[in-house]
Amino acid sequence: MVTKARASAHGSDGMPKAEWQLRLYVAGQTSKSLTALVNLKKLCETHLAGRYEIEVIDLLVNPKLAAGDQILAVPTLVRKVPEPIRKIIGDLSNEDRVLVGLDVQAVR
Repeated sequence: MVTKARASAHGSDGMPKAEWQLRLYVAGQTSKSLTALVNLKKLCETHLAGRYEIEVIDLLVNPKLAAGDQILAVPTLVRKVPEPIRKIIGDLSNEDRVLVGLDVQAVR
C-alpha cells in the first residue's frame, strides 16, 4: 500500500507544488504506525500548511521499497525534499524533536 496526501500551493503551471516531500514507512496498521501518521499530519498542518506532500509506504505490502531509503525500523519518516535527506524513527510524538530533525522552524 502506497498512499499520498497532498496539501500544496499551486505552481505557475496550475499543478500542485510541494516544497516538502515526506515519506512515512510503516508496517501495517499498528498503533505506532497510526500514531505516527496522525502526529505527522498534525505537525504538517501546523508548521507546513499548504507546502507539503506525505507518501505512506506499508512495508508489509511492499517490503522491497525499504531498500531504497535504507529503512531498518518502522515507523520511519524520511524527508526527501528539501535536501539533504533526513530520517526520524518512531511515532513522531515529540514535536520539538521532529521539528529539529526535519529542520523546520516552529510556528509560535
